[in-house]
Amino acid sequence: MIEGPTGSGEPVEGTSAASPPKEHERSSFLRELPVLILIAFGLAIVLKTVFVQAFYIPSGSMEPTLRPGDRVLVRKIAYEPDRGDIIVFSDPQGRPGPDRGVVGGFLHWLSEGVGFARPEHEDFIKRVIGLPGETVELRNGRLYVDGVQIEQPYLAGRQDTRDYGPVKVPDGELFVLGDNRLNSNDSRFGLGFVPVDKVIGRAFVIVWPPSRMGWLR
Repeated sequence: MIEGPTGSGEPVEGTSAASPPKEHERSSFLRELPVLILIAFGLAIVLKTVFVQAFYIPSGSMEPTLRPGDRVLVRKIAYEPDRGDIIVFSDPQGRPGPDRGVVGGFLHWLSEGVGFARPEHEDFIKRVIGLPGETVELRNGRLYVDGVQIEQPYLAGRQDTRDYGPVKVPDGELFVLGDNRLNSNDSRFGLGFVPVDKVIGRAFVIVWPPSRMGWLR
């Protein structure tokens, strides 16, 4: 027992209330947790919808630049496609994905946005080669745009010597190729030209796995 200033042996009131009980702190945290979760979801939605989105690389069509299992960040805001950019775009054919229901679709949308799940309908990642109005030709393993040879330092491995074109890129569309020319479904084959309004954004950095983190060029 703590004595008062008079030494009367009376307990000093209020000394045990200097810090709140741990049980009170825990209950306060539990009450705030749903709000914190909602804020986190809100930020994830804003980031995914407006600014940056993570994408999973499902195939080897962009090797050696990108490998299957890589995860990249895609910048979506204020982007205009340029030659040499690596872009992500939605299926030009507009094929629908599976019906997951409202809740399942929302959860998949969130996990897709942070790169944990693959898109419910297939998105593609390729490199921009030809811009609207340009004429593209592949000849003897070389790339020509409007008759001028374009260097391709990102290519490696066995050269693809198949000829293609010349073809003129329609207004409002892009001609895209995979860096792995021998194993890529791109504008030469099934994809055709890609409408600019199908472009989601430009991939600018690899964020996973850690051993391959780095900027994309």
